[in-house]
Amino acid sequence: MRLRTLGALCVTCAAAASTSTAVAQSPTSAPTPAAEPAARPPGDMHSAAKRQLIDRHMHFARKLGHVRSDPLTPAERRRKRMALHGLTLDELRRSTRRVAREVRHARARRHGGAPNVPIPPALESIAQCESHGDPRAISSGGTYRGKYQFSFTTWASVGGRGDPAAASETEQDRRAAILYRTGGPGHWPVCGR
Repeated sequence: MRLRTLGALCVTCAAAASTSTAVAQSPTSAPTPAAEPAARPPGDMHSAAKRQLIDRHMHFARKLGHVRSDPLTPAERRRKRMALHGLTLDELRRSTRRVAREVRHARARRHGGAPNVPIPPALESIAQCESHGDPRAISSGGTYRGKYQFSFTTWASVGGRGDPAAASETEQDRRAAILYRTGGPGHWPVCGR
């Protein structure tokens, strides 16, 4: 209680001192000061939120380019960032959500869908027979590649892109599971018996 009273007393004293100083000065000697603009809080929350959303959008855009094997060049990144500065916060939020969704869908298409595709025990034995479980194995003629010794046409028929031996082991397992579901072990005439 005493501190509040003391604080109030100090505020009152300061106000009285400033008033007495103003009265002591003659009005002709000092011009009236112009009204000062209202003090802005440090930092602009709108700008900070926009910068953060733009950074997030660029993060997803770079990921999308990486997943699609078409990375953004530095010039494309600069142009995209400048275009994003022209959007409102709501437009920027919607655009960022859309790019994040595209990343998820592109990953699902690239990796063959859900990450937890069950691998039948029969496929494990096929992989051991075909390549000793080596995902980088390539046949002597170069026709059959990867853990399950896919040909390029068979790999493409189950949604694979590029070289089967260059794909991750998880992707090879998924593609083999898809192939196994469609025709069973018959796709591997020697090791599928």
